[in-house]
Amino acid sequence: MGKGFPDDFLFGGAIAANQAEGAYLENGKGLGICDVLPVGKKRLLNINTKIEESKYYPSHNGIDFYHLFEEDIALFKKMGLQCFRFSINWARIFPKGDEECPNQDGLAYYHKLIDCLLEAEIVPIITISHYETPLYLAETYGGWKNRQLIQFFRKYCQILFKEFSNKVQYWMTFNEINNIIKIPWFAGAIDVTEEKNPAQTEYQAAHHMFVAHALVIKDLKEANPNAKMGCMLSLSGIYPDTPNPKDVFGSYQFRRKSLLFSDVMIRGQYPSYTKRLFKELNVEIDIHPDDLDIIQSYTSDYLAFSYYLTTVFSYELQMTTGTGGPQGKKNDYLETSPWGWQIDPLGLRYVCNELYDRYQVPLMIAENGLGTSDVISDAGAIDDTARQQYLKDHLIALSEAIEDGCEIFAYTWWGIIDIISAGTGEMDKRYGFIYVDKDNQGNGSLERKEKTSFHFYRNIIEKRGRNLY
Repeated sequence: MGKGFPDDFLFGGAIAANQAEGAYLENGKGLGICDVLPVGKKRLLNINTKIEESKYYPSHNGIDFYHLFEEDIALFKKMGLQCFRFSINWARIFPKGDEECPNQDGLAYYHKLIDCLLEAEIVPIITISHYETPLYLAETYGGWKNRQLIQFFRKYCQILFKEFSNKVQYWMTFNEINNIIKIPWFAGAIDVTEEKNPAQTEYQAAHHMFVAHALVIKDLKEANPNAKMGCMLSLSGIYPDTPNPKDVFGSYQFRRKSLLFSDVMIRGQYPSYTKRLFKELNVEIDIHPDDLDIIQSYTSDYLAFSYYLTTVFSYELQMTTGTGGPQGKKNDYLETSPWGWQIDPLGLRYVCNELYDRYQVPLMIAENGLGTSDVISDAGAIDDTARQQYLKDHLIALSEAIEDGCEIFAYTWWGIIDIISAGTGEMDKRYGFIYVDKDNQGNGSLERKEKTSFHFYRNIIEKRGRNLY
């Protein structure tokens, strides 16, 4: 291939509906699980499903992508994007989640959005559920711990496939599904704060999601045999702290807790190591007679994953988890972002090889990016050199992974336009190549402004990455 990227490789960007759209109750939309999360670093610690007038809820207005998508897609086209990953907000299609008929206004909106992308010659890549389970399903049914969500999700997907499968080739079911054991409210719409054994609830919910994932693959193939369904995981990398076998094997075991999810959704069966894992966690999965056959019969076409950082595992320290991935001991060989995430481009190459060696299915980097603050000069320019360097270094690593033999078909920079943070709801932690005038408390004009990274990425896309070296 030489330096650069293959002609059919897709350069793109990504957002999520709950972090961008706003219009949280407009045209029949119901409340989603993120609509009750106020701004702040503790928004996920104590879930209160009642909206309080005194608090600011960032998802309610987002960056108003719901009303401004045409303007934003015009900017995406100018940037040269070839694909755009976005989510459909489940509560915009089924406001409560268990209705018999979908909300036609919601379907009409996404038809307009997808058509706008196609007119701009940008390939749509849809995440069906990106932390947007209808709140009613969490409050009334208990979220994904309730098996009934399989049928509700399947009906939702069948409607999407009926409406959009002739326009959309690439789909993925659940964003970062493995976060159900790390951030269960986001990934599974379950609150485990009062649970005696949270692991039992989390893994049972995951099983229901595995079955749902397999069933909707079946449904998608019936709607459009050429469409592709992927699974999507959070897979930022992990290294052992020392050659001490306790660190080495401990990091291996910790990693398998995430790979369990892709093992099931790609290989089609629970791996053997889950027997001991579930026994030690006192977990007993309620598996219905046909579940395992369904999971084995309908497996993922590709593996999409988020990669932001790497961390170091020490058997002597407790690992923590954030929206960027697990965090353990600091790696003195790496730089750290202002938000505490360690920057490791070579780690992306490592993870791509790790995953392709394990699965031999196409890979997609669904999320990768640098969240940091921006400074606007007196002349109105935003020269985000650190973000450009992060992009360059990670794309070089990705190019090397392709040269290593990894089959990688797309890269979507996370937060291609500034959006609200998933973890804290703030705006100061910016990822975008397009600036949005809005602050942490929701003040601002929402004016869009091109950063220097906008033109930097456009040039990379035009040259197919040959100018990276």
